[in-house]
Amino acid sequence: MELFDLLKALILGFVEGMTEFAPVSSTGHLIIVDDMWLKTEEFLGKYPAITFKIVIQLGSILAVVVVFWKRLFSLVGLYKIDGKKMNNRFNLMHVIVGMLPAVILGFAFKDLIDDYLFGIKTVIVALVAGAILMIIADKFGPKKPKVQTLDEISYRQAFTVGLVQCLSLWPGFSRSGATISGGVLFGMNHRTAADFTFIMAVPIMMGASLVSVMKNWEYMSMDHIWFYVVGFFSAFVFSLISIRFFLKLISKVKLVPFAIYRIILAVILAAIVFL
Repeated sequence: MELFDLLKALILGFVEGMTEFAPVSSTGHLIIVDDMWLKTEEFLGKYPAITFKIVIQLGSILAVVVVFWKRLFSLVGLYKIDGKKMNNRFNLMHVIVGMLPAVILGFAFKDLIDDYLFGIKTVIVALVAGAILMIIADKFGPKKPKVQTLDEISYRQAFTVGLVQCLSLWPGFSRSGATISGGVLFGMNHRTAADFTFIMAVPIMMGASLVSVMKNWEYMSMDHIWFYVVGFFSAFVFSLISIRFFLKLISKVKLVPFAIYRIILAVILAAIVFL
């Protein structure tokens, strides 16, 4: 395997890590960078290229586990948060209730999504649609949110955010963009909505990734193992950096700057594709 091939893995890991948890759509950016520039499908083959994107996503999941390990461990009874009783704090049921709508729709429409929504043109539309939702959330969300911490989230709010998360099944919409916007619209401050988004991402992304890996296992080859390894660790390292940076940033700048970036990106892509 040539050095330039490993550089491609590093770049894609960087793109995944820096965009997975910002409300700009990692899937959209990976489609853009890979389909328009790096073209790993030509090097790996169709299904190994899909599997590679799953592998680097697992690197991002590991980064979330590292950052939120106390909260995640508390969900399964391995760590106590401030000695609070289960019914007085954020617990596993919040995560289950929040992820259920997207899990059901994702399984039901996975083939349709893979066949019809993975492409530059559909990503352009999703970038704009997601940006509009984010602007609406910042403009019409409560000026003084009642929910200031994870422990104040109700099951009803978790489910409502889960319904909004279903929009992220459309590649380019952004799971974090959808869920943070939903959280803000329904009474959470931006930091709490982001925390909930990241924690809920672990079981959703891990489940989807493992299912996809099993489905595409036969296409994985030891010839490409270093390509996968470099991409995985690249995504892990850059996800660690981006998560910590984003959590500090989101309370200050909120969602509109990310929405503007999405619209600008969509306009540039539209010019490239349609002109």
